[in-house]
Amino acid sequence: MVNHTDEEDSINLKEIFNKLIDKWLFFALSLFICLLISFVYIRYTPPTYQIKAKLLVNDDEKGGGLGKQAGALMDLGSLMGAKNSVDNEVEILRTRFLMEQVVRQMQLNIVYTKKIDFVSRELYQPPFRFNIIKGVDTIKATKFDVHKISNLKFRVTTKGFTKEVTWGDQFVVNGVGVIQMEPNQIGLVDSGEYFVTISSVDERVANLMGKLSVGVSNKQVSIIDIGLSYTLQQKGEDILNTLIRKYTEANMSDKNAIADSTYQFIKERLNVIASELGDVEDKVETFKQKNQLADMSEQGKLLVQNTGEFSADLAKAETQVSVLTDLEKYLKDESNNTRVFPSALVPSDLVFSNLMSQYNALLIEREKQLLSDTEESPFVKNIDNQIKGLKSDILSNVQSSKSSALFTRNKLRAQLSQAEGQISGVPQIEKNYLKLARNQQIKQELYIFLMQKAEETAISKTSNISIAKTIDPPKADVLPISPKKSIIYLMGLIAGLIIPIVFIFVVELFNNTIKTKEEINALTQVPVIGEISHNDSDDNLVVANQSRSAISEQFRALRTNLSFYLKNKDEKVILLTSSMSGEGKSFTAINLGNILALAGKKVLLMELDLRKPGLSAKLSVDNSVGFSNYTITPNLKVEDIIQPLLINKNIFIISSGPLPPNPAETLMSEHMPKLMKDLKEEFDYIIMDAPPIGVIADAQLLSVYADVTLYLVRQKVTQKNQITTVEDLYRSGKMKNLGIVVNDIISKYYGYGYGYGTYGEEANTKWYSKLLRRS
Repeated sequence: MVNHTDEEDSINLKEIFNKLIDKWLFFALSLFICLLISFVYIRYTPPTYQIKAKLLVNDDEKGGGLGKQAGALMDLGSLMGAKNSVDNEVEILRTRFLMEQVVRQMQLNIVYTKKIDFVSRELYQPPFRFNIIKGVDTIKATKFDVHKISNLKFRVTTKGFTKEVTWGDQFVVNGVGVIQMEPNQIGLVDSGEYFVTISSVDERVANLMGKLSVGVSNKQVSIIDIGLSYTLQQKGEDILNTLIRKYTEANMSDKNAIADSTYQFIKERLNVIASELGDVEDKVETFKQKNQLADMSEQGKLLVQNTGEFSADLAKAETQVSVLTDLEKYLKDESNNTRVFPSALVPSDLVFSNLMSQYNALLIEREKQLLSDTEESPFVKNIDNQIKGLKSDILSNVQSSKSSALFTRNKLRAQLSQAEGQISGVPQIEKNYLKLARNQQIKQELYIFLMQKAEETAISKTSNISIAKTIDPPKADVLPISPKKSIIYLMGLIAGLIIPIVFIFVVELFNNTIKTKEEINALTQVPVIGEISHNDSDDNLVVANQSRSAISEQFRALRTNLSFYLKNKDEKVILLTSSMSGEGKSFTAINLGNILALAGKKVLLMELDLRKPGLSAKLSVDNSVGFSNYTITPNLKVEDIIQPLLINKNIFIISSGPLPPNPAETLMSEHMPKLMKDLKEEFDYIIMDAPPIGVIADAQLLSVYADVTLYLVRQKVTQKNQITTVEDLYRSGKMKNLGIVVNDIISKYYGYGYGYGTYGEEANTKWYSKLLRRS
């Protein structure tokens, strides 16, 4: 059983292989077309290049810091729950707003192409430019054809619009707006065909974002890999350069925002302190002039010397109180909710410095998020809540520090007052002067402090550097990433092989006709006792005219096989039927009768298809008198309807005669049994050409007279479901000695060819053994 299964599998594989080999011309044509399509695709598809760049990001956690100034921003990652600053910068580089700035600056939403070699190629430096003077709110993608009429005149055409323009002319196009055409390089406009495609900025941004890739290839380092795929190498490099420059400018603006806010706050306070200091100095000068004081007395000098230390400490305390008071007012002012904190004025307290750094970092992060999100975004609201909480903490810290500073100032005032009270004999004028001098010193200390901080802020702004720097500038690959010739040709080759295979198997799947002997054996137990090859000519007398042909040998093999069925002398009648018309019954009847006549047997052909006779027409026999006449004319004798044939002296025919109105009843005529008895006594073989059994029941009416029934199956014509009719007849026993004859075989489809005289010997052995089993 196992060996049998293996044999069947090998036969099926061989059958499939033979079917594919037979269609070699189809495969060759498919391969040629697919490879030609691949060639055309490679030839006319613009190459796409990959442009790459690398950025080094300041990440203290990974040792990639560029300066300490970004330290507060680096802490933002842990505060917001992000992985690290590198991931934040990657997301910033991916923002749509950044790419939108690039598109607007480089006017990338206007694409210029020129027709070259039957295809349009994009131009980076076109000989002219379209400037959108006033665009509509949403620009509709529009393609313009530009043809040169003369050196100064051009025809601009688009759907529903045609206009001749010169340099500088403005024209209005629906869906775009007001456009002006200007020369880019005078004298370079040739007579070629140019195209200008104008699309909306949003559409172009989305297109470029799809070609942009930003990522970190190695999590152990703080290097960002940026890639862009584009058809023009130089333009792609310039796009990436502009993107990196815009990113760097945005990063620097964030850092400068803190310095600018601090500097502005200091300048405002300097103006106030300068005014106050000027007032105090004027009072000192007026006091001296009024009291005619040129120099202080020794006692006054001693007072100043003893109270100098208290005065200096008190000046510092007053400065600290003043700064903290200003900071408190700044924090309570609701208009400053979105302004960064003036970092240069913060106390030296470490906790306060950390709160301030987090506060400023949150404000900067909020501004970045608003580039792509709205204020209603949950993420922005989360940042707002954190800013509010930090601002409250900072205010509490400022108020606490202010309380401490007030306590210190009041203590110093008391100590200074006590020291002054201990000095006796000091004139009242000098006491008043000392108060004015002390007030002047306090204001002067505060002014100097603010001037120092202003200079520090200005210096720190000039030393600001970006959080990232370019370590590998944008550069396009030498070879394009697409189309890749090897892959395209390989895909063409695969498609050229797969398409025919799929087509063949789909055709086979929907083809329900009989093609191989194995299909017949799988559907019925009725043996195949004859196989007739395809007749290339229209000659129906193959045996008579080509006695040594392959088909003649196949009919000889069929004659031999019939001898195993017709073993007795009384068994002479052969019935030919089929599933439907056109399966070769008449052709088989003529040549089978001829091959029996060549063996010296007297053969009679009976044309009993009374509905659609064809046997007499193929033999050019007069059909005016035949079987139908015999059944209705009592005085008509058997010899009157028998006609000899010229192809062989031993072969005769009874034609159908005029077509009766009731063919079935005619075949059931009471004269039929006597006719068959008389014919069997006169002839060695009687071949009855019956109607198709798959259509009408006439053949079953004739089967009572038949000793063997040959069921004709025509390759690629007979349906598989029609073979079930043969199986039903075999199982029910309605027809005895059933055998199948396969007609019109093309050996390359059927599974094997025929050698001269080889089939009969093989069939004799095989089918004789089957007949013995049946008997």
